[in-house]
Amino acid sequence: MVQRVQSGDVAAFDQLILKYRERLYSIIYNLCSNREDAADLTQETFIKAFSSIKRFKGKASFYTWLYRIAVNSTLTYLKRNRMRHFFSFENINEEVSSSEIVEALSVKIKSEKAALMNELQEKLNEALQKLSDKHRTVVVLYEIEGLSHQDISNVMGCSVGTIRSRLHYAKQQLQAYLKDYLD
Repeated sequence: MVQRVQSGDVAAFDQLILKYRERLYSIIYNLCSNREDAADLTQETFIKAFSSIKRFKGKASFYTWLYRIAVNSTLTYLKRNRMRHFFSFENINEEVSSSEIVEALSVKIKSEKAALMNELQEKLNEALQKLSDKHRTVVVLYEIEGLSHQDISNVMGCSVGTIRSRLHYAKQQLQAYLKDYLD
């Protein structure tokens, strides 16, 4: 499909957009924690990818190349706007609230659990804000997006060892920031 786009088949790029837009949006949202910004940055990523697709050599997978554009664009945007990004517990809250266990609990317990989840989300957001952009990006790509160390290495343009080191350091920092909630 990429070769078709490189040959001038613009319609083939629409298929690439359909294939990757949700995943790109998800990663960008987890980095910037703002739906409108994530939508804009996703669109910007595809525009950049389309305008530079002839330079794609195929040394890495198209997926990795595209994600690298998305991550770099998002980090540039965050630095430019001095925004901090947050981890989202939306999916976890939806899963928990739909489980049979939670449904069986009383209204009081549900409200207490919701308050605790909100407090935990707030503390996790605060902890993630304290991480550097590079460390936060590694956590998001690995823990939320499920990318391998090699894929993250390709996306971020550094060695697998550096990725492992950043991930280890970030997890240590998060544990230290959240120590009162982990006991």
